[in-house]
Amino acid sequence: MQRIPEPELMTDEGQAIAYANADFEEPHNHFIKLLKESIGNQLSESGTAMDLGCGAADISIRFAKTFPNYQIDALDGAEAMLAEGLKAVNASGLNKNINLIQAKLKETTLVDHQYDLIFSNSLLHHLHEPMLLWNAIKNAKGCPAIFIMDLMRPESEVEVAALADKYAQGELEILQRDFKNSLFAAFTAEEIKLQLSAAGLEVFKVSVVSDRHLTISRTM
Repeated sequence: MQRIPEPELMTDEGQAIAYANADFEEPHNHFIKLLKESIGNQLSESGTAMDLGCGAADISIRFAKTFPNYQIDALDGAEAMLAEGLKAVNASGLNKNINLIQAKLKETTLVDHQYDLIFSNSLLHHLHEPMLLWNAIKNAKGCPAIFIMDLMRPESEVEVAALADKYAQGELEILQRDFKNSLFAAFTAEEIKLQLSAAGLEVFKVSVVSDRHLTISRTM
């Protein structure tokens, strides 16, 4: 099944509110669990991290609660999503740990600040030019640990429908629609391996971790 790209940014206020109020407990806790298993032993007790494509900041908040001695820069290009993220960060009492930044990935450089960790959840499938992500990471200052989780594209429309029925049934219509679109827009593990090879990042590990998710990681 061929990839069908979707919009890079979630700019609609209603869409942002729907995402901020959606129940992502299972996949987002899974993200933190897998991060700890993959690279947790490589992280020092305190440090700095960058969350690329933070959305409404739920992953940043969960990371900050798990690693309370880390300072997190959380970046997203959508003003509407960051507005919801700011509400969530303030409500969590973690505004001293999390710094929200509005910028698009192509406007971002990771060479000005040395991070101990760069992580991202569900950014890659939104990118029309995925090499923007890999080149940004390749050029990052120092050699930070990397942990990225994203959806992976099924082999057929039938599988898309089955996954949507399994994981999005009962959600708001906008979330059901976006989940299907994201599955169509996602990359396969083999496509990501080719992207990493083109960027000179062959040492990165690509792992299928569920029926709809994969991870890309590099230890320090």
